Amino acid sequence: MRKKTAFVLFLLLAGAAHLSAQNVYSWGEYGIAGGGTQYFGDLNDNYGFNHIKANFGIFGRYNLNHYLALRLSANYTQVGYKDSYNKNAYQNTRNLSFESQIFDATLQAEFNFFRFETGSLEHQWTPYITGGIGGFYYNPYTRYNGDKYYLQPLGTEGQNFGPQYADRKYNKLAMCFPIGIGVKWWVVPGVNIGLEITDRLTNTDYLDDVSTTYVGADKFAPDPTALNAVYYIQDPSLIKNPAAPLGREGKQRGSSATRDQYLMAQFHISIQIKKYKCPVTPPYWRTHY
Repeated sequence: MRKKTAFVLFLLLAGAAHLSAQNVYSWGEYGIAGGGTQYFGDLNDNYGFNHIKANFGIFGRYNLNHYLALRLSANYTQVGYKDSYNKNAYQNTRNLSFESQIFDATLQAEFNFFRFETGSLEHQWTPYITGGIGGFYYNPYTRYNGDKYYLQPLGTEGQNFGPQYADRKYNKLAMCFPIGIGVKWWVVPGVNIGLEITDRLTNTDYLDDVSTTYVGADKFAPDPTALNAVYYIQDPSLIKNPAAPLGREGKQRGSSATRDQYLMAQFHISIQIKKYKCPVTPPYWRTHY
């Protein structure tokens, strides 16, 4: 499914780029964006909105014609969630939590429903759909006893315990596929504003450091002379319910059936710079003979 999505987005972007060669004129825009972000994944599988974080970014938009545009964006945001937000009793006992900063860069195509032309009162606004491809950096962490612990090096699902868990290792760089809708309009000629909501599908299930099964607390056994934070971080149900913790070897910790994602709602404002292209005049003989 991910490969099909990426292929369709590639065709849309390639088709939009091809159409640019047919324009009489084109123009570019440069702008800023800001809004809120919500994560969805193993800790938020019911699509709750309990941990919305601010985002902001910059972008450049190249309008191929009045209906098509390409946009290159760079954004910063944060994501996170806690099992304590969930009403499900099992998730509450599981007691997992995470946060992460995200830096992403995306290339998106925009397809306007109506003709959009800044300065024209007849074509002042339009809804649009958007899709594209991008990459992002993330680094999940959690807090235990007030201290911050980055999760990837800890190998909470056995990543550090032999080749049998090699498929659980993950990279902090991943791909995303933004798909969304928006509306844009010009307020004065050359100044455009917009509102967009895009769901960034990803190719990783470890945005939250949770995906498969527990590997057993014995692999993280606490040092009898010191508090071993990793022992409790890999299975925080030990804190909430020490008499009957969840983290038995092979017991489900997350679900690898779906990938994680994050939804971004952003307000855009941009300055437009027009660049006119003179159409090529065919030879005299071609139009008269």
